[in-house]
Amino acid sequence: MAMNMQQMMQQARKMQAQIVEAQEGLKDQTVSGSAGGGMVKVTATGEGIISSITIDPEALDPEDVELLQDTILAAVNEAIYAAQDLSEQQIGALTGGFNIPGLL
Repeated sequence: MAMNMQQMMQQARKMQAQIVEAQEGLKDQTVSGSAGGGMVKVTATGEGIISSITIDPEALDPEDVELLQDTILAAVNEAIYAAQDLSEQQIGALTGGFNIPGLL
């Protein structure tokens, strides 16, 4: 039984190292979101950090600023959701789908 517990601890340490490596790797990956038929595009890291926003000049209508704001918000949210999905896929592959608190 002691050997089995030792093996489990080694496996847990190995999994922890793999998870940390995967989390670090998310910094170097990008995802994107867009809205308004591509008028607003947002790029984020796999960690969910917004790295760029591109707005098509045709989306700039001084008479309808609210529409542009809503479009930007939708694109940002899409990028964030894409980052969350990427993280869940990569970390989930290591944890076998178990939800381990504090990882995601």
